[in-house]
Amino acid sequence: MMNILGIGVAEMVVMIPLIAVGGGILIALVKVLKGGSSEQRELNTEEARLIQDIHRSMVKMEERVEALETLLLERGGDRGKR
Repeated sequence: MMNILGIGVAEMVVMIPLIAVGGGILIALVKVLKGGSSEQRELNTEEARLIQDIHRSMVKMEERVEALETLLLERGGDRGKR
């Protein structure tokens, strides 16, 4: 029987797939910890820009609604005096 580095063929048959799977998991973990692929980072950047744009629009809309509420309250107060 073949005996490489004191490991028999049966042990090698088990070890090689375990090393391959473990290496794949290790590579995946490193990618996740580094932030993923460049495509994923670009998508995240684009999503962040869209969310910021939506937030700015919502702030403007809130200011407009407040201005309209103020106008309506002023008009309503004027009608009560007439």
